[in-house]
Amino acid sequence: MSDNPNDPRNREVLRPPDDLFDANLKTPINSSGFTMALINSLPAYRRGITPFRRGLEVGMAHGYWLLGPFVTFNPLRNTDVTNIVGLLSTIGLLVISTILISLYGYSDPPAPTSTLTTPRPPAELASSEGWNEYGSGFLIGGIGGAIFAYFLLANFSAIQALLNG
Repeated sequence: MSDNPNDPRNREVLRPPDDLFDANLKTPINSSGFTMALINSLPAYRRGITPFRRGLEVGMAHGYWLLGPFVTFNPLRNTDVTNIVGLLSTIGLLVISTILISLYGYSDPPAPTSTLTTPRPPAELASSEGWNEYGSGFLIGGIGGAIFAYFLLANFSAIQALLNG
């Protein structure tokens, strides 16, 4: 590209990659400061936290949102036990996911790839020990998130009365 500000190539939305073999083009979406800050603030890429803490945060989010579909669409959805069935189903899926995370960790995974939005991925997730810690945190956080969501569903009328005054 030219240094001339009147050159029409300087107004292009897509920019060529810094590395010719990198398939991730720089666009206004994936290379903006906002996107970089958002991606790098996620627990998977945040600097300075342990793999256990990464797994704990990811697990809490997944446990919390997985309960909803299991409560809404389980075979016993029109009964009094729908919330507890949803909770047990969510915990079952979290246990299966944790087993799969551990198996991935024991398979000698490659080091995380550096990309445009994550120039410094966490090095801790390049070892089976890091993935084992991540999986432990995922299970504990997931069960905690699911129990918290269950508590909100089970006490919805009391919480609603408290908020309405």
